[in-house]
Amino acid sequence: MWDFFKTVRHRHSVRCYQQNMPVEAGQLHAILETAVAAPSAGDLQAYNITVITTDSDRLKLRQALLEGGEFATEAPVSLIFSADGKRSAKKFGERGERLYAGQDATIAAAYAQLAIVAAGMASTWVGAFDEERLRSALDLPEHLKPVAIICFGYPNELPEPSPRRPLNEVVSYLDD
Repeated sequence: MWDFFKTVRHRHSVRCYQQNMPVEAGQLHAILETAVAAPSAGDLQAYNITVITTDSDRLKLRQALLEGGEFATEAPVSLIFSADGKRSAKKFGERGERLYAGQDATIAAAYAQLAIVAAGMASTWVGAFDEERLRSALDLPEHLKPVAIICFGYPNELPEPSPRRPLNEVVSYLDD
């Protein structure tokens, strides 16, 4: 069993997946369960997750990808995280619709990525898509705003860790 910090350190963007190793239904379910356990504003879970696992759905997904994002259709599974602003607006008004729902979807996507690593697989976050084409291709309801695609499977590559900025460049402390 990996500890949390090791899981975080082993999360890398992987774009090549083993085609002969499908994601087991139980593992997909566990990943989705972890995603919906993520914190959300007012515990509303103002997001939707669309699961792509078939070749026909991957073709639909391809229609919405921008240049450079095509690799996403090679993954055994893709999860589309969409903000549900209407759900959040019921409690938080315009700020909920404009900000909180997107944050909710993003946090759930990040939890899914960590669950994928913990399950022995790899993923990448895809933002190279046209929102309207994605909504149309997948028949997403008009009120859902796609914010991220997480594609994943068993890795067929092990990329070198990306360099990270040192803490002193990223973190600042407010002095009293």
